[in-house]
Amino acid sequence: MADAFKFELVSPERLLVSEQVESVVIPGTEGEMTVMANHAPLMTTVKPGVVTVKTAAGAEERYVVFGGFADVLPEACTLLAESAVAVRDIDRDDLARRIQDVKEDVTDAKDDLSRTKAEELLGQLTTLEGALRAA
Repeated sequence: MADAFKFELVSPERLLVSEQVESVVIPGTEGEMTVMANHAPLMTTVKPGVVTVKTAAGAEERYVVFGGFADVLPEACTLLAESAVAVRDIDRDDLARRIQDVKEDVTDAKDDLSRTKAEELLGQLTTLEGALRAA
């Protein structure tokens, strides 16, 4: 059994995770990274993707995050996400409707700024959809 360390996943809305874990897989902008106890200190930005948490009890939990940054220390890791949601809390039908609406927004965009914003949202929603398929 691997050593445990403190992990916190925080979004602007709430604290999603605060517990002892064995490992955390983070979608860093330079690539996915696995953080374990006694990891070298670092800070990294986080891209939209899936965070996989293996708790000290052995359970695996998955969260979709939409950007942010992670602060890693030998005894702890804190991920401050721009937005985050537990995969188990996602309504798949609502997500499919949102994706379709945003695809229409991309097509109907009146200017480059509107199109870019809609494309960014579409990318985030498709990341979320991919996480659901894998779960």
